[in-house]
Amino acid sequence: MKAILRMTEEGTSELISTRSRSFLDLKLDLETISMSELIELMVEKPAILRRPIIMDDKRLQVGFNEDEMRRFLPRSVRTLELQRAQLLAGF
Repeated sequence: MKAILRMTEEGTSELISTRSRSFLDLKLDLETISMSELIELMVEKPAILRRPIIMDDKRLQVGFNEDEMRRFLPRSVRTLELQRAQLLAGF
């Protein structure tokens, strides 16, 4: 969890789904708990996390965004997809 947190741009607000039923049921104010308590909570109750969480050595993607998720595909796969799309479009 610490490695994931280090890669975020917005910190915990990027990872936690504050509108999810799991989080709302906790009746918790994120501003009042310590970082270690928050990490423990995320490990104990992963349902409060936004999904999917995809990461590699340099990048982190939290939440579903098809265009952003494509960054994790190898360049060769992205090139083949582009060629296929161009064929379908008649280019």
